[in-house]
Amino acid sequence: MLINQALHIIARSKLRRLATLTLAAASTSSADPATQTAKKSPAAQNIDNPIVLQRADPWIHKIGETGCYYFTGTVTNFDKIILRHACRLNDLKLAEETVIWRKHDTGPMSANIWAPELHRFNDQWVIYFAAGDVDNPFSIRMYALTNKNDNPLQGTWDESGKITTPIDSFALDATRFMHNDQDYLIWAQMDADQSYNSALWIAKLKTPTTITGPVTLLSKPDLAWEQQGYKVNEGAAVIIRHNKVIVTYSASATDHRYAMGLLWADINSDLLNPNSWHKSQEPIFQTAPDLNRFGPGHNSFTIAEDGKTDLLLYHARDYLNLRGNPLTDPNRHARARAITVDESGTPNLNTQLAD
Repeated sequence: MLINQALHIIARSKLRRLATLTLAAASTSSADPATQTAKKSPAAQNIDNPIVLQRADPWIHKIGETGCYYFTGTVTNFDKIILRHACRLNDLKLAEETVIWRKHDTGPMSANIWAPELHRFNDQWVIYFAAGDVDNPFSIRMYALTNKNDNPLQGTWDESGKITTPIDSFALDATRFMHNDQDYLIWAQMDADQSYNSALWIAKLKTPTTITGPVTLLSKPDLAWEQQGYKVNEGAAVIIRHNKVIVTYSASATDHRYAMGLLWADINSDLLNPNSWHKSQEPIFQTAPDLNRFGPGHNSFTIAEDGKTDLLLYHARDYLNLRGNPLTDPNRHARARAITVDESGTPNLNTQLAD
């Protein structure tokens, strides 16, 4: 039954892509050389979107030794954390899903299990995720699971506790990256004055659940396009290219107004100094009705099967009118696209190409 439903949705998505093929081809005829390269590369041509159905906030960890992928994302019932494994990106959509943890019945971690991310940290696996309380579903906080087995589909996933920050408030979307042998954590959190829903913060990471030293405000939703429906900066992802630390993030309500923004800092700068960071004043990825793309965002990055092409993972719907509200509509499908980063450190997401 589930496979039949998946095949039906895949077929419908392919028909919609065919309907926009001529328009997409026309829009790229005068594209810059970087865009043409991404469009023509095998990595770009071979992606069969959506790569996973009904999984928002997609995250992929690629194993360097094997080239295989582990995938996780938010499930539609917000009640568990899953992993998939495949050695081809296009095989993830029908890969067996393993439930590695389920929500509690009561108390913390008993509702709204959101945005899991799989990381390798000091010879153990870590999954960061956000969760609320069934009696207060939007009392969202950040938590971690850890597993010492070499294979994240095996072994035991232990609850390693809440990630504590200086403010006890709505907090989610923890992501880890390493730079100059130092681990950092970026997350989204409401300020003490509750003047916005969430902003992006950064700190050094001592253990999977312990930040250390000063906490720096990276970005708050102070632009009009970041305040559509809700005042939100969330879902940060990091890629380091051409001497730049590049951070993408998402903003506004999670309907068609959801869009992606960009921050960047010089690779040799102090990442905890707010003056090191620059912010794009316009979104870099947003709704394109002519391409049946609505509310793209909450991305991550990985490498294509060729071992060199950068891929952007993100979710989006392919229609405007929601079935319910942004949280109950299940069809935020996980998608991928080949991207380039030019020598100045500016990403080109090839947004004129259809999903």
